[in-house]
Amino acid sequence: MARFIIRRLLSIIPTMFIIVTLSFFLIRFAPGGPFSSEKKIPEAVLQNILKKYHMDEPLLQQYGRYLQDILRGDLGPSFRYQDQTVNELIGATMPTSIILGSFALALAFFLGTLAGIVSALRQNKWPDYLSMSIAVIGISVPLFVIGPVLQLVFAMKLSWLPTSGWINSRAGWKTIVLPMITLAFPYFAYIARLSRGSILEVLRSDYIRTARAKGLKESVVIIKHVLKGALLPIVSYLGPAFSGIITGSVVVETVFLVPGVGQIFVQSALNRDYTLIMGDIIVYSAILVVMNFVVDILYGLLDPRIAYK
Repeated sequence: MARFIIRRLLSIIPTMFIIVTLSFFLIRFAPGGPFSSEKKIPEAVLQNILKKYHMDEPLLQQYGRYLQDILRGDLGPSFRYQDQTVNELIGATMPTSIILGSFALALAFFLGTLAGIVSALRQNKWPDYLSMSIAVIGISVPLFVIGPVLQLVFAMKLSWLPTSGWINSRAGWKTIVLPMITLAFPYFAYIARLSRGSILEVLRSDYIRTARAKGLKESVVIIKHVLKGALLPIVSYLGPAFSGIITGSVVVETVFLVPGVGQIFVQSALNRDYTLIMGDIIVYSAILVVMNFVVDILYGLLDPRIAYK
């Protein structure tokens, strides 16, 4: 196990190197640039700007300089946000997205797994139909519809929760409730469907019939035996889901005015802000790679039949 962990940790280095290299050259070869605009910039001014950001150097030299900066933990200056570095922009917004995404994913995991258990144990009965109907709504209805509907009902009609803002405002932690529920909805739906199918498959296994034949209580069979095997597909889904729920929450952040990293991600692409785009890619990729590593470790803990060689 320890040898596997070390190998997986070491494999992160070439993975990130390939991602950074491909992203750097793909962005630079794309048409346009961060200083392209409808109003033509005088050539002398443009050359001074390019020299300031070392963009007048050969591409391979720029690439080598960028790799050196990354190794020092410096993601460079933003081309569009004056006097701000990529580290400062991501560092100021990422904690907000991590808090919102973590709460949303935890809620989706708890309710989705619970819905899957109820659906599997009450297959083809009304709890099963109700849970899966809600799951279908979560998959089919977009977030820009769910968010305003929740605002209309719980903020404007019932006045239970604020319409927007964040936890550092006067409303405090109440502001996280509506965006958390909105962001969790599609992930709840996928987890509910995954857990239902996985639990049904495990319930038909021989070792579950053996456990019941031994006279174990149904609650013990479900919690100790069924769930442990049925969680594997869910755990596998949680890796990329965690990355997506943090960096892909731009719609929710816009609807509820949450100062997260999602809007920064979108604006960097629209502005062709090379360094900020690269910073976004590196952060997203790092989260995805690390979460997949954690998933691999959890696999061995959940199922001792899995051998790491």
